[in-house]
Amino acid sequence: MFFYTVLFFSTLLLGVGAVVIHRITKSHEGPHECARLWSRINLLAAGVRVHMEGLKNIDTERAYIYAPNHQSWFDIFALSAKLPVQFRWLAKEELFRIPVLGAAMSAIGYIPIDRGDRRKAFMRMNEAAEKIQRGTSIVIFPEGTRSSTGVLQDFKKGGFILAIKSQQPIVPVSISGSHRILQKGDWKINPGRIHVRIAAPIETKSLTSRDRDALSDAVREAIEENLPLEEGGKMAP
Repeated sequence: MFFYTVLFFSTLLLGVGAVVIHRITKSHEGPHECARLWSRINLLAAGVRVHMEGLKNIDTERAYIYAPNHQSWFDIFALSAKLPVQFRWLAKEELFRIPVLGAAMSAIGYIPIDRGDRRKAFMRMNEAAEKIQRGTSIVIFPEGTRSSTGVLQDFKKGGFILAIKSQQPIVPVSISGSHRILQKGDWKINPGRIHVRIAAPIETKSLTSRDRDALSDAVREAIEENLPLEEGGKMAP
């Protein structure tokens, strides 16, 4: 109850703050810092620590497509709080209809994806590719939705089409332990630790749509290398 109380008030206050800052500055950077603070507050309220490895693999001054596996809502908190770059999420359109939260997401520059309208989704993918080409990183969940067991699921193709369109590197990110914090379909919070491991970027220059499956396989293999066996990875206990 303590966590959900903090979540409600932090979303209300920092969501409004993000909208106001965006209206004043016309920039997404200040609102992104609100999201970073929001995430840190809620990790603290839940008793969750995040350990991140592999930052040396990325250049924080350039744009990437970050591709993490998806175990829990807490993946969002972990990446927003600890990834030291300006980035935008691709997020399902329904989230943008939630009062305050949706307005804040728009102020930060997140990109809504309508899964039921392929034409509109394609247009949003083009918009995301243009953002990346202009120097803004994007985070996508290749699985498309949270794993109910914590085990790595099959990948959707959209994120890899985006990477090829943008011709920018894609960074595999392995998130471990977040499903034990909050499992899909449950509301009970279990304090603990999340491990985030960032692999070396995979180049997409000169790739075409015909290379989509090979790119997906390469990203999946890199994520598996940094996940434990019980989460569908290859790391020994």
